Amino acid sequence: MQNGRPSITARGAAAFRAAHQELEDGRVFHDPLALRILAADADDHLLEAAFRPEREDVRLSVAARARFAEDAVAAAVTRGVRQAVALGAGLDTFGCRNPYEAEGLRVFEVDHPATQEWKRGRLAAAEIPVPPSLTFAPVDFERQSLADGLTAAGFDPARPAFFSWLGVVPYLTHTAVLDTLGFIAGLPDGSGAVFDYGEPPDTLPPEQRAVHEARAAWAAEAGAPFLSFFTPEELARDLHRLGFSAREDIRYGDLTARYESGHRMADGYGDLGAHVIHTWIQG
Repeated sequence: MQNGRPSITARGAAAFRAAHQELEDGRVFHDPLALRILAADADDHLLEAAFRPEREDVRLSVAARARFAEDAVAAAVTRGVRQAVALGAGLDTFGCRNPYEAEGLRVFEVDHPATQEWKRGRLAAAEIPVPPSLTFAPVDFERQSLADGLTAAGFDPARPAFFSWLGVVPYLTHTAVLDTLGFIAGLPDGSGAVFDYGEPPDTLPPEQRAVHEARAAWAAEAGAPFLSFFTPEELARDLHRLGFSAREDIRYGDLTARYESGHRMADGYGDLGAHVIHTWIQG
């Protein structure tokens, strides 16, 4: 967060989602609000960079991640879940587009109070209405727990819920990640989450490790240093220990290929140990 704005990484992801709507016609992930919420940032260098032709692989990867997450929400709704939580929502627009509002899905957006105030101003300026099914849950984690913040916003811990947690886990400590997953695991059967994570850089081949280290240095300079990594085996053990009984873990490159007819990353973007995982509790 910078001066109440979402972090540079959150704004960058939003820029790539928006650029995907224009340059690839949103064929992997359709979001009619993505460009509107960024309208005031037309001269932002992040948006300009996202529109560069050579960044197609990144656009497709970010779009595929968003598509995977919203497919996971759809699966949760099919299981009977009627509470969805966007952790570190940033400029995500799912809550404003909620396709399951008629089925009774409530969406809770969790973010820092100052960031949410900035986003709500941005929604108003773009004339994007906030539907009754969307509730903003401001949480200052230095003073308040996730459970308390959600409960204060009307979240019901006695009912199952699904959590979308994208672009956040790598920037949290290992303990904070497991504490949040433990909270989700303590909710009723049917609850679950989708989130992304990175493998330890020392597990990567030398050339990929160099690319990863360059990105890590950029993130640290931008105020968002990488703090946690997991191997797939370690994370699978942690999830099983916490009580999650089902999961799908997929590498970024393979995820893009799922939605883009066998597409493979030309520059290795999807092969740097980045994964997206969908996990849930089955009764």
